[in-house]
Amino acid sequence: MALRVQKYGGTSVANIERINNVADRVQKAYDQGDKVVVVLSAMSGVTDSLISLAKQASKTPDKRELDVLLATGEQTTAALLAMILKSRGYKAKSFLGFQAGIQTDKTSGKARIQEIDGKSIRQSLEKGYIAVVAGFQGADENGDITTLGRGGSDTSAVAIASSLKADVCEIFTDVDGVYTTDPRICSNARKINRISYEEMLEMAILGAKVLQIRSVEFAKKYNVPVHVRSSFNEEEGTMVVNESADMESAVVSGITCDMNEARITLRKVPDQPGVSAKIFMPLAEAEIGVDMIIQNTRSGGETDLTFTVTKDDFERAKEISQKVGKEVGATEILTAEEDIAKVSVIGLGMKSHSGVAATMFQALASENINIRLISTSEIRISCIILAKYAELAVRTLHSAFGLDQKK
Repeated sequence: MALRVQKYGGTSVANIERINNVADRVQKAYDQGDKVVVVLSAMSGVTDSLISLAKQASKTPDKRELDVLLATGEQTTAALLAMILKSRGYKAKSFLGFQAGIQTDKTSGKARIQEIDGKSIRQSLEKGYIAVVAGFQGADENGDITTLGRGGSDTSAVAIASSLKADVCEIFTDVDGVYTTDPRICSNARKINRISYEEMLEMAILGAKVLQIRSVEFAKKYNVPVHVRSSFNEEEGTMVVNESADMESAVVSGITCDMNEARITLRKVPDQPGVSAKIFMPLAEAEIGVDMIIQNTRSGGETDLTFTVTKDDFERAKEISQKVGKEVGATEILTAEEDIAKVSVIGLGMKSHSGVAATMFQALASENINIRLISTSEIRISCIILAKYAELAVRTLHSAFGLDQKK
């Protein structure tokens, strides 16, 4: 008997027919003798519709009340699935986030889970119930409903699996696993059978949309085996697991592309201690995340400082940078561009193999793709290029590292 946590995304519960299909899968696992916890997203499109309604009610909706509103999407699907299972003769019980013991901080709209008291779920499982949990939500210490941000149901599922010490957390979605790159860009992309937490985390951060970043962080921290698979077929998907000695460590496991990048450069900044802190502190205070940072020292005690932010933050970041640039004495205030993309190669094997950077740069050069910025980690190399070359770059790198080959 295994304890399974199954999470189903918005496309998997888009209508009653699909919720019935989810019920079929849940029944199958239960009939095999497994204990089952199901975590559900809202129906596809519902969250956007609720946000639209909120903006019709108020130009700047109160964040607390917005969380209360958005949480109803997952509450709906949880109740519907529990109803369907009960109508089929199965013992099922729905839980809202707070009823499942998910306690978060007070940050409305993007709360972080602080702890999970799984007592209620455990008691229900011991009594033979299927527990159906509304994902994406919890409650703070005052009992106020909070939401976890986009993709938060993934985080809910992995966190619950960790709390219950589940044997596996199955993430059912509209794709049948993690691929070497986006199959929509490269028709030769291959499904990866097993991938490490580290590689998956890099891929999620760098543009792969299969798993939400925080869910991978949770899985890595608490060593939760995650199985990414399709809710529309019975095929095995991709296991996301801890790196182990018997795991194949490909030099490069995947190629990602992130089109949500914008670049800002402050030119002729005084090259003095504390100047960088003065530039980046206001961005941090505005909750603007900075990605790649490159500093090029000029002669005469000056430097150029280039960094990237998301396109969503671009206008605010540009405005703040213009103001801060004047304050620190930059003599050429700003250049900025949005028509860029970040392509990355990722692989555990990069730890022990040389030549990855050379292969990447040579492959891009062969297609006359100019590199604007470069950043690296132990298992990743990222390059900023013009957006118009992004898909060509992905296909070129996918081929250059032998990922087209069937294995």
